[in-house]
Amino acid sequence: MRRIAMAVAATTLSFPLAACGAIGGSGSSSKASPTKGNDLTVGLLLPETANTRYDRFDAPAVKNKVAELTHRQGRVEYANAGASASRQASQMEKMIGDKVDVILLDAVDAHRIAVQVKKAKAAGIPVIAYDRLAEGPIDAYISFDNELVGEVQGRSLLEALGSQVSSSAQVVMINGSPTDPNAKQFKAGALAQLNGKVTIARSYDIKDWKAEIARSQMAKAISALGKNGVAAVYSANDGMAGGAIEALKAAGVTKLPPVTGQDAELAAVQRIVSGDQYMSVYKPYPTEAENAAEMAVAKVQGKDIQFDSLTRDKVDSPTTKNIPSQMVSVVAMTRSNIKDTVIADGIYKVSDICTAKYSADCAQAGLE
Repeated sequence: MRRIAMAVAATTLSFPLAACGAIGGSGSSSKASPTKGNDLTVGLLLPETANTRYDRFDAPAVKNKVAELTHRQGRVEYANAGASASRQASQMEKMIGDKVDVILLDAVDAHRIAVQVKKAKAAGIPVIAYDRLAEGPIDAYISFDNELVGEVQGRSLLEALGSQVSSSAQVVMINGSPTDPNAKQFKAGALAQLNGKVTIARSYDIKDWKAEIARSQMAKAISALGKNGVAAVYSANDGMAGGAIEALKAAGVTKLPPVTGQDAELAAVQRIVSGDQYMSVYKPYPTEAENAAEMAVAKVQGKDIQFDSLTRDKVDSPTTKNIPSQMVSVVAMTRSNIKDTVIADGIYKVSDICTAKYSADCAQAGLE
């Protein structure tokens, strides 16, 4: 995928990216010929349930926004693949057979789903790739700048190591699933920051992003490097970070090395508060989901100006060039800015994070 050039504010690690909303959109153009009114159906295909974001944030946000945009006449047909590419293919086949008006697709396997994307195209159903860039003739794409996410993680890890940054510092990389194109980009972004500054002592690609596999691979790394031989752990997401931390604790590591993450899951936020995990990349899922819903409705209703204003970026997939796209902002969340990120945005309440187990740590972090 071609990366989009953008400026990065290194001091804040907050990254406002291009096209984060309908700037300049004014509804349908004079050339638009809407084929649907408000009585439309959006098919929503999400990839798995291990990451709590999909059911907790993405699906409800898409449903609520579609309802708002269509005066509650539109509906969302939702299916979650449970990390099964074959199940997702069947789910998409059903949506094509049901003649939904547009499909928001977060692919389990970006390559294998191209067959169904082609079938949707042949049936006249637009497909918008959501969060992961699927192959095939998709009409648009919305996500975060994935290499930038990896860069944020890598830079944060170096920041956490501080004076310990050296070629002798051994880092273990726990990367995402090889079938997820985002995982490759996260890794590339992280390596762009880490290579030449530390030693990548072990690197693992974790099937289906499973925390239990991450724990097992981390245990292997500890066995090879020694429990005091791991200077830091790059974990591509929070679920795997939890698995890696469990392995470190099981090996008797008392002073945990800095561990990265992504997704700002509640358990990870609590680990950050307690000091077990150093950071997570906070990605505002409701913003992504709401903008995706707006793109889907505008596409179906023929509101070309509005759709174009939502997709001002261009990216390439292995099969399709110059895909109209939108990149949403990301923030490096550490103990110091929990209040300014997930709490300020209404993702969690202080009471969600600061249960009895974490009350003392929350007090120290100023979360009261």
